[in-house]
Amino acid sequence: MADVTTPHESTIRKLRIGIVVATVITGLLVVYVVNYYPRTDTAVVFANYIGIAPQVDGPITHFYVHENQYVKAGELLFEIDDRPYRYALEKAKSDQEMLEGQILDTKRVIASQENGISVSQANTHSAQADLSRYAAAVDEAKADVANSQQGVERAKAQWAYANNNLHRVEPLLAKQFVTADQVDLARTQEVAQAQALKQAESQLKLSQARLISADAQYERAKAVVSQSQAQLEQSRNAVSLLDPLTAQRGSKESAVQTAEYNLNNCRVYAPFDARVTNLILSEGAYAHTGQQIFTLIDARNWWAIGNFRETQLKHIAPGMKADVYVLSRPNVRFNGVVESVGYGVTPSTDVITNLGNGLPDLTRTLNWVHLASRYPVRVRISEPPSDSLRLGETAIVIIRGF
Repeated sequence: MADVTTPHESTIRKLRIGIVVATVITGLLVVYVVNYYPRTDTAVVFANYIGIAPQVDGPITHFYVHENQYVKAGELLFEIDDRPYRYALEKAKSDQEMLEGQILDTKRVIASQENGISVSQANTHSAQADLSRYAAAVDEAKADVANSQQGVERAKAQWAYANNNLHRVEPLLAKQFVTADQVDLARTQEVAQAQALKQAESQLKLSQARLISADAQYERAKAVVSQSQAQLEQSRNAVSLLDPLTAQRGSKESAVQTAEYNLNNCRVYAPFDARVTNLILSEGAYAHTGQQIFTLIDARNWWAIGNFRETQLKHIAPGMKADVYVLSRPNVRFNGVVESVGYGVTPSTDVITNLGNGLPDLTRTLNWVHLASRYPVRVRISEPPSDSLRLGETAIVIIRGF
């Protein structure tokens, strides 16, 4: 007898087949969506942040912000007591002005010294001319002494001749071999030659005195030349006094700029639009250079960093569109763009060899289930609101493709 299928059983069979087909189709759709539209619910909202630390030391006199306040770029955050730095700037400027005054005075002195150099050069030339003149006078005096000595020798010879002639003719007068006139003439010549000899000797002494005077003037002229040359060299050396002063201009200018820099850093401004957080100090606290006062979260750019399995990375590329949801506002969708895909994570020591000194240390494990590694994918949130996102909150990221 043949089986007879009732209409009810036929309907149930068709329903079962439909359920199986729908399940398969749904599974295929899920696999397709998961592979070609990857998603993760382990993403974290992230933003850049910096610690605000002063560049100078001092007590904080005013705070212009409070915890979790939103600040705009250029807004004043706090002030440090600037009195020591104002005084330092005034002193640096005073030192700079003092140096410029010294340079001006030195320039005036140098101008006077340069005139002194000209005078010293003229004096040196004059002294050298006097030296040459006195050297010629010495030579002339020496020649006069030599002529006077010859004159004395000649006068001595003439007197000796006259004296001998007188003594020769005087005995002949008694014998009347000569006349009285001849004797008187001989006596007169002897007296005249004696006077001539005295005159020649006096002239010799005068010439010798002139030679001594000329030698003294020559030596004095040599001393004057040496003194003039020493004064000239001293004047030239004095001109170089300006170089050490002008060399100090750079250090004085640097001191002024450093003082201005420190004074300006007594007022700290927001470098960008940000959110103030971790503010735990109040006015009166002493700020130290480089010591963080509070934190600024950069509110200009926000990201959602999601960890995707390595099997999904081939379907993710920079420039793809993405949807971002945060748990604090699950009904609000934020548009995003994939900015980068991670290229490295720390390997698990259960899988990879521990490399070190000596031989590789291989971990003996037997794992039947292999877990896929996850890599961070950074998604930039487009046009993020200033008050809707918080750093570190959980997010869901869905990659939509190009």
